[in-house]
Amino acid sequence: MERTLRVGIIGDFNPKSPSHTATNEALSHAASAVSLSLDCSWLPTPSLDDEGTGMGLKQFDALWCAPGSPYKSINGAMRAIQFARENDWPFVGT
Repeated sequence: MERTLRVGIIGDFNPKSPSHTATNEALSHAASAVSLSLDCSWLPTPSLDDEGTGMGLKQFDALWCAPGSPYKSINGAMRAIQFARENDWPFVGT
């Protein structure tokens, strides 16, 4: 049975951004290399502004703070990063 890896990508997706497209491709290639199914979701930074952000982030196995600042909400990005660090959640920042 193939396991599904759920990754939340902190950032404001822009399909014209080469780094955003590369992020999706890198995650897909990595999951394939270790025989995992991948479910990744881009998390718009304004949606992460609330104090209860951590509850929604717990659904992900890992978080990736995508390149591409300035973010629409630096506060939202920082809240998500804070959640990952304070809860020892798997996290990558690029």
